[in-house]
Amino acid sequence: MVDSVEVVITGVGVVCPIGIGKDAYWKSMLEGRSGVGPLTLASGADLPVRFGGEIKGFDGKQFVKPRKSLKVMSREIQIGYAAAVAALQDARVSAGKVDPDRFGVVLGSEMFYCDLDELADAYRKCVVGGQLRPELWGEGAMSDLYPLWMLKYLPNMAACHIAITEDARGPNNTITLDEVSSLLALIESVCYIQRGAADVMVAGGQGSRVNLTRILYRGDVYWSHRNEEPQRACRPFDAQRDGGVIGEGAGAFILESRRHAEARGANILARVLGFGRSFEHVPGHHGAGVDGMRRAIQGALTSAGVTPAEIGHVNAHGTSEIEADRFEAEAISRCLGDVPVTAPKSYFGCLGAGTGAVEMAASVMAITTGIVPATLNYEFPDPTCPVNVVHGQPLTTDRRNALVLNQTECGQTAAVLLGPP
Repeated sequence: MVDSVEVVITGVGVVCPIGIGKDAYWKSMLEGRSGVGPLTLASGADLPVRFGGEIKGFDGKQFVKPRKSLKVMSREIQIGYAAAVAALQDARVSAGKVDPDRFGVVLGSEMFYCDLDELADAYRKCVVGGQLRPELWGEGAMSDLYPLWMLKYLPNMAACHIAITEDARGPNNTITLDEVSSLLALIESVCYIQRGAADVMVAGGQGSRVNLTRILYRGDVYWSHRNEEPQRACRPFDAQRDGGVIGEGAGAFILESRRHAEARGANILARVLGFGRSFEHVPGHHGAGVDGMRRAIQGALTSAGVTPAEIGHVNAHGTSEIEADRFEAEAISRCLGDVPVTAPKSYFGCLGAGTGAVEMAASVMAITTGIVPATLNYEFPDPTCPVNVVHGQPLTTDRRNALVLNQTECGQTAAVLLGPP
């Protein structure tokens, strides 16, 4: 990067529909195992979309300390906390082993929607003669809520809980910008280290699209409706795609200056070579424009001093939405030519603010192993998506540099360029 301080990744933590922990996650990817299926968190609900990527077998008690903190943690905060704990363990970093004043946390987050059953009794107090009476909420309903209820749903609480538990007194922040939140959190963490404000940072994010309240509020316009074959629904860049898939998940990374990592004998997994950020709003389009994505990609290449020929693979945003995939494919093709492209959402869907971190974990593992995971459900190439999609089986490669892309429906794009240790 332009700055002389080299930032490296020494730990990875993942909690997502295809695995809890980086080993389980990576095994599922190499075996082509999907985490998408019928929604159990919304079982019995009459929904137009009844499937998504849910995390199975997760128990916050296995990760959260002190356990009483679970009372003020929504599911999203719990999985974000768990991913951070897993990353710290992977990097062999713990409280007391790092200067607390130079140890920080920045996580990507979003609006957390309350579970409907948690508010059911309160809502009932506001219904008179079958009609909702909002004016009754303050007087009758609020008394039914747990006094610290709001703390469960504040987007910044995952970063706060981790900092308190790990005695991380350095920079602490939360980025809330939908699907680019995780990558922006990582970029901000890199900048803290480069400016000399921290030696070690926990970076990543957590999010969910499968909360029933959110599903009812936000609708299903952009989602696939393949209820009879959910595992085949997320089809990035495929000609038969009909929309994205909802999911939940969290990912976290431990970032350090190379000097600090080497001084403590850490196992360095990858380097952060550069990054780019951009915005382009295209009226009527659900996502970033081609030029906006192109500028983010070019920004990452320029800041890293890397040429397009040196990119081993692109970790695409790849939502499986018809127009969004087409725009992204065009941007990648223009900037990078016939570079191999993988789309991790095909395994678990869109994870909201957690999507970037969980997806980037695949590229860190690809850099470590030399294996790029295949994109699931890519069967019919779309001529309007001129990209070289890795499919059928994983790709073995010696070209280890990886470009990770994410974008939001409003037009923001974030690009992070990673390289081998």
